[in-house]
Amino acid sequence: MSQDSNGGGRRAAGRRRRKPATRRRGLVIAAWSAAAVVLLGGAGLGWFYFKLNGNLKTVDIDQALGTDRPQNVDNGSMDILVLGSDSRGGANSEYGQDDGGSARADTAMIVHLYEGHKQAGIVSIPRDTMTVRPECATGKGKTDPGGQRRQFNEAYTIGGAACAVKTVEKMSGIRMDHYIEVDFTGFKKIIDTLGGVEVTTTKPIKDSASHLDLAAGPNKLNGEQALGLVRTRKSVGDGSDLGRIQLQQAFIKALIKQVKTIGLFDNPKKLLDLADTGTKALTTDTGLGDVKSLAGFAQSLQGIDAQGMHMITLPVTTDPVDPNRVAPLKKESQMVWDALLADRPVPSEATANSAGDKGATGSIVQ
Repeated sequence: MSQDSNGGGRRAAGRRRRKPATRRRGLVIAAWSAAAVVLLGGAGLGWFYFKLNGNLKTVDIDQALGTDRPQNVDNGSMDILVLGSDSRGGANSEYGQDDGGSARADTAMIVHLYEGHKQAGIVSIPRDTMTVRPECATGKGKTDPGGQRRQFNEAYTIGGAACAVKTVEKMSGIRMDHYIEVDFTGFKKIIDTLGGVEVTTTKPIKDSASHLDLAAGPNKLNGEQALGLVRTRKSVGDGSDLGRIQLQQAFIKALIKQVKTIGLFDNPKKLLDLADTGTKALTTDTGLGDVKSLAGFAQSLQGIDAQGMHMITLPVTTDPVDPNRVAPLKKESQMVWDALLADRPVPSEATANSAGDKGATGSIVQ
């Protein structure tokens, strides 16, 4: 870009330093849904360190898993397992009772940050995926032996965060560098603190199970409604978890648009409120378990823009034993893992035959 004689080039550079920062950081929030708001807040609020630091909850994944993990490949990339947990305990009890008193991983995404952190690949794992679950400590002084045919989201129920990470690493052959978890109540509070999220629905959505009742057209979702949207499955599309994943991805896109327009970084109070709310909502691995680490991590993500985010569902097909479950397509799933391990884009043929990323469920929300 050329500079004019009145210093226009310097003013333009100043604008580039400010406006894209909001856009890029907004994309970080979208990619990580609720979790990334916390990373974002921590990056700008070092002076509030001690209060925010006291809010965080951590799990020592490295200690729990020891050396029984894939090799830590140092090629400049980073892999993070992001879970949304569906515990019905405490403030979450309004969503029904736990099965056996334990939570499950309601939403699971592997976020792969390519070298240089200018691009990100996001792989959603359907909760109903039948896979191999490795042996896991149960946290009660006992060990669960796992097995060849186990439902993916039960790993969290059996052994918490450590078992979820171990199962993902067994599936993918990729070591997870970090772990981030947010539960129902924390998600709602983050969206409410943000001021809600505006979406447009192309048809009415009414789902008694997720407490969602939206008319067709523009809707501003509060935290309760946003949670209902990302949990809805039976009232839209084919009623499967694959359709729900499409809704979750559509919500992420709506959240991108929202953060771009609200001037979050021009409102210190709102930014502070988000950081406080978000740090209370998160559980992370010990490597991200303090605000200083979160701040540095957030700053490393600022180069990601909309074109640099690529979202897919793990390639799956109907499970041959149970039509209400899905099974990974072996060859295609391996293409995904091989690409991420080598820090390359996932080839289009990996998802061509998958039951995921199909249908028009995602287009219901814009």
